[in-house]
Amino acid sequence: MQPRIVDTKRGAHWLADGWKMFRAAPLGWIAIVFAYWFLMTVVSILPLVGVAAASILVPAFSVGFMAAARSSAKRGPVEMALLFDGFRHYLRSQVILGVVYFACLGMVLAATTLADDGALAGWMLTGRRPAEEVLRSDAFLSALALAAALYMPVLMMFWFAPPLAAWHATAPAKALFFSFFACVLNWRAFLAYGAVTLAVALVLPFAVLSVVALASLQIAALSLVFPLLLVLLPTLFASFYASYRDVFAAE
Repeated sequence: MQPRIVDTKRGAHWLADGWKMFRAAPLGWIAIVFAYWFLMTVVSILPLVGVAAASILVPAFSVGFMAAARSSAKRGPVEMALLFDGFRHYLRSQVILGVVYFACLGMVLAATTLADDGALAGWMLTGRRPAEEVLRSDAFLSALALAAALYMPVLMMFWFAPPLAAWHATAPAKALFFSFFACVLNWRAFLAYGAVTLAVALVLPFAVLSVVALASLQIAALSLVFPLLLVLLPTLFASFYASYRDVFAAE
């Protein structure tokens, strides 16, 4: 199991590949995204253990979205059972990855308290939105920048680790190692992917909603947010599989 170094242009195509996978079975994708939202919301509101449990489940569910994308790429059905694919393959490894992921998130949030006295961490852990003056403060913006910088290596470790553990029987530590260095080796492709994703998932929707809002159609603008999410989120999830397929030749 060796990661491949792919062309930069392949990274720019991953989101388009994700769109093709979504378009092949849109109703199935929307159903599993709704199911994921519902389950994670229910788990996260559990007293005392909700936030930790939701974080620990992330790797296993990410395998589920990978499985859905794999089926869609092969013109197969996208069924609800695929969402739980990560719970059927090396569950112990997925739980270990989940615990490591939760610990990494905890360290990232703990570090941000040095910048904003815990405003961002409190928001993430309790769901209580800070006051507007706090959100506009330099300290809060510094905490956001610090969180983004510290989360980047965490994201690289977990980008490929769950499917490597589930589908290649890779030990959790080894899966994290391979994932991180696969991202490092393919930094050009990921840079292109990030630029395309930023343009499509943030800039384009913002521009569309701004134009509609400027036309004094605020209600119409708000009504567009949910349909955009229903298209963008499955496409983004499917694009993760596109990157995995290219780098680890999953087919």
